[in-house]
Amino acid sequence: MRAIEITQPGSPDVLQLCEHPIPAPQAGEILIKVHAAGINRPDVLQRLGRYPVPPGASDLPGLEVAGEIVDGDYVDSPFKPGDMVCALVQGGGYAEYCTAPIQQCLPIPQGLSVIEAASLPETYFTVWSNVFDRAHLSGAETLLVQGGTSGIGVAAIQIATALGHRVFATAGSDEKCRACEALGAERAIHYGKEDFVEITKALTNGKGVDVILDMVGGDYVPREINCLANDGRLALIALLGGAKAQVDLGQVLLRRLTITGSTLRARPVSFKAEIARKLQTHVWPLLEDGAIKPVVHQIFPLQQAAKAHALMETSTHIGKIMLQVC
Repeated sequence: MRAIEITQPGSPDVLQLCEHPIPAPQAGEILIKVHAAGINRPDVLQRLGRYPVPPGASDLPGLEVAGEIVDGDYVDSPFKPGDMVCALVQGGGYAEYCTAPIQQCLPIPQGLSVIEAASLPETYFTVWSNVFDRAHLSGAETLLVQGGTSGIGVAAIQIATALGHRVFATAGSDEKCRACEALGAERAIHYGKEDFVEITKALTNGKGVDVILDMVGGDYVPREINCLANDGRLALIALLGGAKAQVDLGQVLLRRLTITGSTLRARPVSFKAEIARKLQTHVWPLLEDGAIKPVVHQIFPLQQAAKAHALMETSTHIGKIMLQVC
């Protein structure tokens, strides 16, 4: 099969088209003929040599795919050969065939294209796990999304808004701020011109927000602590701004704050299977009735994966960057 390999750590041009053996599904796995795959920030980190591949996972990049089931261990599942699915995978998505644990597969929501379906798993699993399972956003609580036009940000804004929450977001340009608001954010904050602490406090009558989804870390963390309401929760999913922060632990104690975080790739199949079940129950109906609509910024053919990575590194995109495989 054709696949994209990382020839060595480095810039986007280390991504090269190659011939690679078709992977063999193991117990509990299916083989997918890949029609489309998503580009995600962890793929970039893997290419740079800063995101080790978990033991047993494919060393080919790619964490989410959509396509047709062609083989595998599907007997005790709702799927059969010929079904179209999207799937969260541990690697190997930039290829014509990819294996996936059957429990991490979901049907393509009715009305979505295969490209749109492939844009869902990595971001939707991540958002649900961190915003709703770890940070327990619920009821009439408010959410602040840092980086609202990233794939994660777009998913978080849309899911939380569709479930009835007030959502605020930060972004790096006026165009991106307007995009966040079009997606459902009540107010988007230009982080280069405005203070997200001051604005969110004003919008919540001084209370602060209940949950923050953050992929920056670094010097954002002390500001986010000031931004949280009493009993607020900060969920970290990436450290683009650095891994160290100076934290006022007195505020954590006095206001009962929670600072948490997670990565998804190395978690067991059983953990991801539970997220898949919740997504199918709570989010897939919202996709099928149009309350949530995937946002695809640009589509590249598989052989242009390097161009797709170069675009992601500019951070000019709004939504997902995708590879069309067949």
